[in-house]
Amino acid sequence: MASISLKAVHKAYGDHPPVIRGVDLEIGENEFCVFLGPSGCGKSTLLRMIAGLEDVTDGDLYIGGRLVNEVPAAERGVAMVFQSYALFPHMSVYENMAFGLKLAKKPRDEIDRKVREAARVLQLEALLERKPRALSGGQRQRVAIGRAIVREPGVFLFDEPLSNLDATLRGQTRIEIARLHKQFAKASVVYVTHDQIEAMTLADRIVLLHASKDTERHGSIAQVGSPLELYHRPKSRFVAGFIGSPRMNFLPATVAALNAQHVRITLSHTGESLDVPVEAGTLTVGQPVTLGIRPEHLETQTVAHATGAPSATAATQLIHRSVTLIEQLGEHSYLHLDQPGGDVLIAKAPGDIAVQSGERLGFNVPAASCHLFTEDGFALTHRADTSNHSVTQLA
Repeated sequence: MASISLKAVHKAYGDHPPVIRGVDLEIGENEFCVFLGPSGCGKSTLLRMIAGLEDVTDGDLYIGGRLVNEVPAAERGVAMVFQSYALFPHMSVYENMAFGLKLAKKPRDEIDRKVREAARVLQLEALLERKPRALSGGQRQRVAIGRAIVREPGVFLFDEPLSNLDATLRGQTRIEIARLHKQFAKASVVYVTHDQIEAMTLADRIVLLHASKDTERHGSIAQVGSPLELYHRPKSRFVAGFIGSPRMNFLPATVAALNAQHVRITLSHTGESLDVPVEAGTLTVGQPVTLGIRPEHLETQTVAHATGAPSATAATQLIHRSVTLIEQLGEHSYLHLDQPGGDVLIAKAPGDIAVQSGERLGFNVPAASCHLFTEDGFALTHRADTSNHSVTQLA
């Protein structure tokens, strides 16, 4: 097992702006850490720096307490699983899995024992004599994982390993990886993905990276935390908008009043007033802000379901919108609502909701589910959350 420590790590290519900018990060032993972010944010570059496939331009990188900036990839005690599988087409499954051990000149009986044990765990025993071309995508990925397992590394590195699989295989292989981590719990895992479902279901901690060519934040960390911390307590509008599907709704507003319990805001295009229980910080009356509310937290009011039963949720603070589009997905439906100013507002509703396009409905906006952001994208902290300052700065 091995911990990973990055201290003020930068990566730049020539005179171009940094791809990775000032990353400070501690990944503990046995931890499953996911690097998440949009395409181009530098998450794969950061992973390749840990693997030793990219040099560190500035800063220090430690694995297991050892400074590895100048240590070759083969001597870092890590094993990497690539997006493209990277299997040798002329070798059998057995030979692919044994290749690294043979290079390390391990005894033949030890190689055979480790390969067959990994094959048993990955359900590859019947495929050991096949060549990669005779395998499905999911089977090839399991072979690549097996090749990493037999080396018994201190750190496993996964670079978007499921992106080449179809939806069903992605789900199956994701479960397989989670199960393997529990079985081989002595190793730390660093996993790169742009898929937040993978991140939310696999990670002990998520490292969300910025991607913006127009600001000084590109390639820096936006927020680090457990999946539920990023979902419930985003530190910025960027984090709030990236975590969750469909993404959080954002509504422009202004501060109407301040008191010890909440901030009262007025929605810019409709004049509707809402109370948000956040620390006011340096807010002033009349200041522009942005209200954030997730689709699953908008509560549809007084609408009959297909069973004829009305919604029993009591309204506390309502907004009213007309339905423009209904996405029926079986278990639930997404209602697209008209939103003055051009943005679409989305509400999640039961799958059997009886509503027609063009119908005007009331939606409860629960105060506890509201998020408030300053013009600069800073998140104001809920009063119930005493762990942060009143205004949380972007990382």
